[in-house]
Amino acid sequence: MGAAEQLPPPGPAPEGALLAEAATRLAVLWVPDWPIAAAVAEGLIGAHQSVVLHDGRGVTAVSAKARAAGVRRGMRRRTAQGLCPDLVLLPADEARDVRAFEPLVQGVEEVVPQVQVMRPGVIAVGARGPSRYLGSEEAVAEALVGAVAQASGSEAQVGIADGLLAALLAARTSTVVPPGRSARFLAPRDVRDLIYITTTRQSRAAYTDLVDLLRRLGLSTLADLATMRTAHVLPRFGELGVQAQRLARGLDAYPPQTHRPEPDITTHAELDPPAQRIDTAAFAARRLAEELQSRMVRRGVVCARLRVSARAENGSELTRTWRIDGALTATELTDRVRWQLEGWLSGRSGQPPSAALTHLELAAEEISPAAAVQDGLWGRVGRGQIQAGRAVLRVQGLIGAEGVLAPVLEGGRSPRDRVRLVTWGDELRPLRDPEAPWPGQIPRPLPATVPAEPVPARLVDAQGDPVRVGRRGELEGDPALVEVRRATRTASSGTVPTAGTIRAAGTVRGAGAARGTGTTATAHPITGWAGPWPVHERWWSGTEPRTYLQVVTEGGALLLAGEGGRWWVEGVYD
Repeated sequence: MGAAEQLPPPGPAPEGALLAEAATRLAVLWVPDWPIAAAVAEGLIGAHQSVVLHDGRGVTAVSAKARAAGVRRGMRRRTAQGLCPDLVLLPADEARDVRAFEPLVQGVEEVVPQVQVMRPGVIAVGARGPSRYLGSEEAVAEALVGAVAQASGSEAQVGIADGLLAALLAARTSTVVPPGRSARFLAPRDVRDLIYITTTRQSRAAYTDLVDLLRRLGLSTLADLATMRTAHVLPRFGELGVQAQRLARGLDAYPPQTHRPEPDITTHAELDPPAQRIDTAAFAARRLAEELQSRMVRRGVVCARLRVSARAENGSELTRTWRIDGALTATELTDRVRWQLEGWLSGRSGQPPSAALTHLELAAEEISPAAAVQDGLWGRVGRGQIQAGRAVLRVQGLIGAEGVLAPVLEGGRSPRDRVRLVTWGDELRPLRDPEAPWPGQIPRPLPATVPAEPVPARLVDAQGDPVRVGRRGELEGDPALVEVRRATRTASSGTVPTAGTIRAAGTVRGAGAARGTGTTATAHPITGWAGPWPVHERWWSGTEPRTYLQVVTEGGALLLAGEGGRWWVEGVYD
């Protein structure tokens, strides 16, 4: 795309706008639909296809062709597929976005210094210095657009304005806002545009709640918020409301400091032996990120910038700065560092270091006091939890990050759908709301044990005939005997299917078959049963209805699932 366009003469400024305080002059580079462009760069899709990315809850990114068909962010996948039948679905991957974005950032660094990455697809740089040696702000915009086109072939837009929010919104229209005019530029905008300022999950959730509250109170534009008296904003909306008002007035989120700023907080580690693998470097990065976050929490501060520095065996060094708003969790810190290291170690950027890393350093810059970032009196992590976490990190360093998993409770109908295993240290966030209504879900109590893989079973009546599920979900026969098949190495043929034997059967069944041990079936008389509960999910994909049945034997109770004449053990009740 071409250079940024000059803003037309603005209208009157909102009453009460603070024009005496000068905001930072920023240039923001924005690559539209960057997650889609990253998937194209990785060779996963073609640029001509209709593509959406999803995170399990809804659509997070939409290609231009899919957008033309009516697909929008936030839609459910089924709705999007109904609007665009040839739609290609890809899972969202923030690590992929950062990997593909690294060459572009390095290309921009050849034009302007001190690049700050807000998120993949968005870069912020100071505009005053580059405009002096390039001649004008329009020349800065042209140089940035050209650097992106040369580095990745992607189209980019640049906006220049006073204050970060104005620069972000100006980038979406390729606009240069004259100095001192950001308040007028922002005045007619919807308060929902405050969401663009967020870079962390926590800040996005906080701003979303604030925007909803403002709109319910009738404050629908940024001018409505900007013209309020600050003395009225603070008691009603807190510190976040004051920050939002400053942004709406075209100022920085925090006023300029008149005293000596807080010193930076730095953590570093020497990697011996040098880290040649992503998981090894990520293990060290996680320890540093947790230490950095812990030190910031103890001091009650937050940082506006996170600097990641690495040194390789060949002596080359790379530094990347991430712009941060609000408090970062240790997981978010670790994610940013891991994504950055992956881009460097994989050598995708075409620049060193593609060699092993010997030194890693994290620095929290532009420190400022945090309103509510403190260790809680009752929520403080105990010493035992800290020691257990360190032990888990050591195990991950030995067997890899994917070797240690943690459960996350989610919404769903079957017990298997209501628990998801994630890598230890990642965010324990459900993809499906566990509190939402799930019609047809298995009634409580739920099984205490769910095997890693369903264990095959056979259900027969008193005459020995198989019990089948009819077309309407009813049982064709009364269950009298259940046969549970499992690997012969897990239990003898005469034992009752307890939680331990079922769990072992589910996890080693494939391995046992590889050793030639085979399987064995154990029969257990049924003393009582309840159900069935038919569940018909994803009918549009041709999936057969599934029926759940609770059976009680002398050794315990089982939850069986069946389709037609096939049955398997879905859970064990203690």
